Amino acid sequence: MKFSKLQATGNDFILVDARTAEVEWSKLARAICDRHFGVGADGLILAQDSTIADLKMRIFNSDGSEAEVSGNGLRCFIKYAIEKGMVGKMSSQARQSNRSLTIETLSGVRKVMAYMSGNKVTRVEVNMGLPRFQPEQIPVKVKVDIIPILDYPSMIDEKKLNLSLLSMGNPHAVSFLSQSIADFPLAEMGRKVERHPMFPQRTNFEVARVLNRGKVEARVWERGVGETLACGSGACAIAVVAQLLNHVDEQVDIMLTGGILTVSWDRVGEVLLSGPVEEVFTGEWLEGRKR
Repeated sequence: MKFSKLQATGNDFILVDARTAEVEWSKLARAICDRHFGVGADGLILAQDSTIADLKMRIFNSDGSEAEVSGNGLRCFIKYAIEKGMVGKMSSQARQSNRSLTIETLSGVRKVMAYMSGNKVTRVEVNMGLPRFQPEQIPVKVKVDIIPILDYPSMIDEKKLNLSLLSMGNPHAVSFLSQSIADFPLAEMGRKVERHPMFPQRTNFEVARVLNRGKVEARVWERGVGETLACGSGACAIAVVAQLLNHVDEQVDIMLTGGILTVSWDRVGEVLLSGPVEEVFTGEWLEGRKR
C-alpha cells in the first residue's frame, strides 16, 4: 500500500488513497502510526470518494479511534489530494492560481482554499465552521446557566483548572494560564482531562497564555494521541475562547511547539485556519505486515 507522510506545523499524518481500498483502518492506524515499529505519525488519513463534496476525508488517531475532523489534517489532505491529481487535472493556468475545494468529514462539509506555487500547494486555509457552545453539542456533562461555558472551575485530580468548553467539530477544553506554559505538567494532566467523566466522548485539551492581542502561545493534548506539536482545531478553539474573553483581536497567531497557525474569527461567522504544509516523504507499507 503506497502512502505519503505530510506535516503541518509538526502535526504529522500518513495519507492513503482509499477510494478503491478497504481494510481494517483502525488496526492499520495503530500499526502504521507507531513511532518505533511503524512509519510514525499522529494519525492516519484516508482519501475517499464523496457524493456531497469534492472528496471525503476520514482520520484515525494513533490509538485507532476515529476523529470527527482535524484542521491540520485537512490542510495536509488538500495538498495530498491536489498534488496526487485526485480532484481533476490542473491546466497550466490553474497551477498558478489558488484552488477552492469542499471536503466531507464526519463533522460536516468543510470549505478549503489551497495557495499554489507552480503545481505545488504551499499553504492551505480551512473554513472550520461555526464554533458550538451548547453542552450537548460539545458534548460535556455540566450544569450551567450561562453559554458559552468560559473559565468553568474544574477539579482534575485535586488540581483546579478553569476550563472553557466548546466544539470545533470535535470537543475542546481550553485553559488560559498566567505563568509560562512550558512549566505546565501536560503529560500528566492531559490524559486526566481527556478522560474526565464530564466528557462522554473524551476531549482535546489546550493550555495557553496570551502574549499580546495578536499572539498566544499554546500547548495541546490531542484526544487519542497525546501531546502533539500542533493542532489545527485546537488553535481555533484557543482563538475563539481568547476572543470571547476579550484577550485578542479578530486575527491571532497561535504559537505552538511545531510552528505558528493563524486563526481569524469575527465572533459571528465561521472560523478560518491557515498555515504552511509540506510533504515529508512517500513510501510503501508492506501488505500483510503484522505487529
